[in-house]
Amino acid sequence: MTSKPQNKEAFVWIWLPGETQPVVAGKLEADNGTIHFNYGKSYLDRRDDKNPAIPIYEPELPLRAGVLPLLGDLEIPNCIRDAAPDAWGRRVIINKRFGRKGRDADTGSLDELTYLLESGSDRIGALDFQRSPTEFVPRTPHNAGLEELLASAERVEQGVPLTAELDQALFHGSSIGGARPKALIEDQGSKYIAKFSSSSDLYSVVKAEYVAMRLASMAGLSAAAVKLVKAAGKDVLLIERFDRIALDSGWARKSMVSALTLFGLSEMTARYASYEEFAEIIRHRFTQSGETLKELYGRLVFNVLCGNTDDHARNHAAFWNGKELTLTPAYDICPQGRTGNEATQAMLITGENRFSQLKTCLAAAHHFLLSRQAAIAVIDRIETAIRDHWERVCDEAELSPVERNLLWGRQFLNPFSIER
Repeated sequence: MTSKPQNKEAFVWIWLPGETQPVVAGKLEADNGTIHFNYGKSYLDRRDDKNPAIPIYEPELPLRAGVLPLLGDLEIPNCIRDAAPDAWGRRVIINKRFGRKGRDADTGSLDELTYLLESGSDRIGALDFQRSPTEFVPRTPHNAGLEELLASAERVEQGVPLTAELDQALFHGSSIGGARPKALIEDQGSKYIAKFSSSSDLYSVVKAEYVAMRLASMAGLSAAAVKLVKAAGKDVLLIERFDRIALDSGWARKSMVSALTLFGLSEMTARYASYEEFAEIIRHRFTQSGETLKELYGRLVFNVLCGNTDDHARNHAAFWNGKELTLTPAYDICPQGRTGNEATQAMLITGENRFSQLKTCLAAAHHFLLSRQAAIAVIDRIETAIRDHWERVCDEAELSPVERNLLWGRQFLNPFSIER
């Protein structure tokens, strides 16, 4: 695949808290494989404004003049990388640029700034990227229907170049993270992420995620609201966005950073991310730290009990208001395919232990400032909720008996996971 000229700079625009229009914050510049950021003078001069400038994320990008150094082994600031498209969005952009087969696309053919500049503007969080420091031109195509978006996703998976209309329909969601087919939609005053089935699915992943997200809420966890709908005879999962606030003047955006950013880890070192360290960061930097620790512990337990072993550090996030961090609702809780009993979580749980078992969770309880008795109470509450609400939620998802048997005792409440 022939690569096109590399972008050397991009301007970062930010929605400040409560605002419905962005302001330019600074500039990204590419230099020999690394991308550095520096704030613009106009943004730094907002310190005394009625809505003053906030750091994009501190301590990574503190409010000060000059080119800011990269932390550790990072090649781009992590809080900027959080706003970049991941596997699926890159495949959409590759399809748009080259018309090549999406499944086998070489995502390295384009540079990181190109992915930032060519993905949709309604990305997760409160940032966007432009070629101009003075004119903001949103990349927001028409609000496509689910059938249209589903057709677009299928064409990308099949490696068929998109028509201009389908291109625009799917391009809107190219800025979202993750590897599965998805898009962004707006319906009746709410914004959603729509997740589609993939041609490579061995079971109903969309329904399984719906079941897990609903059960998480029923177990008393803070989880994003979800709906299961059909388009063109296929299941589509709609996840209500929690990073947007509807105001009379438009949509305000909530700034977010991933746990990977909190850890200061790169994609290459993400395997060292741990719940233990996450709990320590919460104790020192989060609002309502005690309640947040208990919530995160509950999410860990639920991930273990529902078979979600894809709980990597980009699947946890926090709102950032310029001073404090607050845990976002849970998202991307999706039971993973499983052939045997033994399994491990994507993040370490305590020490070097990442085994997907309740006994590992119990061994980690002290990191969350929970006594063994309090930890057992959390575990009992969540396990009971899964058992009590299983049939009801499966009915909501219209799971067949075969589909229920595939999930129950394998992903949900696997004998290995419930060992204490």
